[in-house]
Amino acid sequence: MTTAPSTTTDEAPQPAAPAPSKGNWAPLRPLILRLHFYAGVLVAPFLLVAAVTGLLYAGSFQAEKLVYDHEMTVPVGGDKLPISEQVAAARKAHPEGTISAVRPSPEADATTRVMLSGVPGVGEGHTLAVFVDPYTAKVRGSLEQYGSTGALPLRTWIDEFHRDLHLGETGRLYSELAASWLGIISAGGLVLWFSRRRALRKVRGTKGRRRTLGLHGSVGLWAAAGFFFLSATGLTWSAYAGAHIDELRTSLGQATPSVSAGAGGDHGGHDSAAGQAGDAAHGVGLDKVLAAARSEGLGDPVEIVPPADAKSAYVVKQVQRSWPTKQDAVAVDPAEGQVVDVLRFADYPVLAKLTRWGIDLHTGVLFGLASQIALMLLALSLILLIVWGYRMWWQRGRGSAFGRPVPRGAWQQVPPQILVPLLAGIAVLGYFLPLFGIPLVVFLAVDILLGEIAYRRGRRSYGTPAGER
Repeated sequence: MTTAPSTTTDEAPQPAAPAPSKGNWAPLRPLILRLHFYAGVLVAPFLLVAAVTGLLYAGSFQAEKLVYDHEMTVPVGGDKLPISEQVAAARKAHPEGTISAVRPSPEADATTRVMLSGVPGVGEGHTLAVFVDPYTAKVRGSLEQYGSTGALPLRTWIDEFHRDLHLGETGRLYSELAASWLGIISAGGLVLWFSRRRALRKVRGTKGRRRTLGLHGSVGLWAAAGFFFLSATGLTWSAYAGAHIDELRTSLGQATPSVSAGAGGDHGGHDSAAGQAGDAAHGVGLDKVLAAARSEGLGDPVEIVPPADAKSAYVVKQVQRSWPTKQDAVAVDPAEGQVVDVLRFADYPVLAKLTRWGIDLHTGVLFGLASQIALMLLALSLILLIVWGYRMWWQRGRGSAFGRPVPRGAWQQVPPQILVPLLAGIAVLGYFLPLFGIPLVVFLAVDILLGEIAYRRGRRSYGTPAGER
């Protein structure tokens, strides 16, 4: 990945570059160089924010365990009390709101979480998690919680900062812009790096701009696969591109199914409604419901969602997103305590599984600490690449020509049989990724305007000299 053009204006004289290849694809390099330059310079600030906040988020899982150790863990005792007793203790301490879900203690030293919705002072879409000692039913504290991974205040704050800069739906545009362009800039950088003569790729023994370019290209080469992955998975839950992806998956019959919370269900997707107005003491109660789920093989960690109304069932679902993934779910009739619907993760459509794994790997959940370290390294790599990219921009300038871009007109050298399909592909990609397509049109419009201004002043130039490639 190269954020700035790969010229060779170094302090020491460089040997003359051989004439460029005359193949049909050779004229593409100057065009990619110019687009890569503009994209790198103008989009890099958004990528830098995404990289820094992503670095913080990757480390937030371990920080959360340290900061909230008292609430999350307990000394290991004897036998755990029935879930109903633990929930009763939580409700005695916090009678406000309604129970939206219960997560029984998944490990010997872990607390039980009782989630309450509609609690005054708790943000919309968040719940109040009450932490209960499973051995004594003593309440160890309560914290605001967000999301299916049970993020507590520290991780929630960093997550929202990374996702939308705490600006709500409008702020999500920044992260979608970064995700849309990350893969494009990486692809352009790879093309530029591999089309560069091998002798000019080395880092050792070089200095000045060539050394910066070598470091930039080498690190970008090794990190490119990770950047493509982060770009693709980040777009799956973005505002606009994510909607297109969901529509495509649905049209292909690859949408994520959910267990039915009705009496007899057909995976109709009523799972989310079950948590809006639950009553944990409804019907046979939590203990028999949990026992019914255990009989279907649902091991810890699980979440119990009370019925939304008199016609709904309990939903018990596994919530382990680390490897191996546990996402099975069952619906349990509150009157009889019988399982009325079962959904196995093994039965998910292929794209639904890949989406689940992709998102969990992107957020550092799938492989735990190993993936969190890998994400930190990718974030650090992106930060370094951006710094090196701007440094090359600085080093490329001489006197009043600081930061000059590659000369215009490169597209005119591209053969029509390549240019037309390329433009068609970009148009399709721009439709599915609006925050790639719209900024690209803006870049081109501004570039054309600047070109016309330069033309009227008699300073318009075309093409890229071979010595600057």
